[in-house]
Amino acid sequence: MCSVHRSRFRQQFEFLRRQFLQDGDLPFRNVLSESVVTKSLTDNDVHWVDRIFPPLITLWVFLGQVLSQDHSCRAAVARLIAHRASRGQPSCSAETGAYCQARKRLPEKFFSDVARQTGRSLEKNVDPEWLWKGRRVFTFDGTVASMPDTPENQKAYPQPDTQHPSLGFPLARIAAVFSLSCGAVLDLGFARYAGKGQGELSLLRRMWDLFHHGDVVLTDRLMCSWTELAILQQRGIDSVTRLSKRTADFRRGTRLGCDDHIVNWPKPTKPRSMDLETYHTLPDLLTVREVRMRVQQPGFRTRMVIVVTTLLDVKQVTAIDLADLYRARWTAEIDLKSLKQTMQMDVLRCKTPELVRKEVWTHVLAYNLIRTLIAQAATKHGFAPRTISFQGAIQSLEAFQPVIAIQGERSAAARHYLYHQLLDAIATHRVADRPNRFEPRLRKRRPKHYGFLRKTRAETKREMAKRVR
Repeated sequence: MCSVHRSRFRQQFEFLRRQFLQDGDLPFRNVLSESVVTKSLTDNDVHWVDRIFPPLITLWVFLGQVLSQDHSCRAAVARLIAHRASRGQPSCSAETGAYCQARKRLPEKFFSDVARQTGRSLEKNVDPEWLWKGRRVFTFDGTVASMPDTPENQKAYPQPDTQHPSLGFPLARIAAVFSLSCGAVLDLGFARYAGKGQGELSLLRRMWDLFHHGDVVLTDRLMCSWTELAILQQRGIDSVTRLSKRTADFRRGTRLGCDDHIVNWPKPTKPRSMDLETYHTLPDLLTVREVRMRVQQPGFRTRMVIVVTTLLDVKQVTAIDLADLYRARWTAEIDLKSLKQTMQMDVLRCKTPELVRKEVWTHVLAYNLIRTLIAQAATKHGFAPRTISFQGAIQSLEAFQPVIAIQGERSAAARHYLYHQLLDAIATHRVADRPNRFEPRLRKRRPKHYGFLRKTRAETKREMAKRVR
């Protein structure tokens, strides 16, 4: 990189860092580091001409697009024009073609590398008090997202077979690994909605090299599989999940307490998801702990939940500890809701599979940067990150970003003042502890009475034209 490009690159990078409080003496200020971005650009052999849309400006505009309530490219380019005008720079075209081409030029791996490293850097530097018994806990869960109905998207991520051709939308399965302590996304997997090797278990296997010895993986009942539990235990990684298809008999095994025992699960005779070489390296018996819990809530029937874990030491981890930890699995659902609903990732906008994945990775990067702001506010005020509202953090950042862009470049004192005002505003929005809250899944506001599209749009328009004649 030439000296002119290096100077402009650093200016653009510092501006990007300031927009997400990666500056000064703040905690977690090196989550989005220049070395990570530079290495990703170098590893992916990215070359560019330093004009309107170099890589970092393209990334900044894309981040603003996914964070805004208006996800259109037109609004994203309009924000860039306003930014250039505020800095006294020449205006650029309001057409979106140059911006869309710039997004296409950047490799998908650039977006995924920066998003992953940002989440992992945040999780690596969390306060030890935020950990569970001094151990890192990761939650795993999956969801789906739809995208525009284009031939390219339909080929890569076909719509469900139950829908009539041309009437459905392409559907992608997305699974993510979250940090329980700070909520960051550490990795993400993509697959088709249906088909062999496209399920959440398959996506988990692609990502479990992320876990290290001593970590704890917290999942729902879908992950209660002998193979997954055994392989993770063999690597020194403990699992906490919910009993799925097996039947628990608390009269058998080694009794640890009331509704708490250790049992041995025999190895399946027919490996379905692994090769024979891996199968023979696994033990003949898997030792697990089963804990039965009674969920009692006023006004509701008592429910029985059986938690399965490889945390066998009853002195270090009691049955109550396991109950509280498994209850925390719901944070994965809340984190997915923050991505899909709060950040509007449930319906993607890009028209090719590669751009769709770039759009998802940009959502993840923006999500991790918001989680960094929450961690900074939590550290300053002595809170746990999970007690601060994610949506409140987005709203506060959206209000402060234009002021930071204009005033933040003038002096370190001005930046310091703005940063701490923003952190104070974020810390104000606390989330109450409401473990037994429930709400009806019903809508009060009535929808408008429009029918459903039962044929292709072209056929429907032709029929409408005939009726007019």
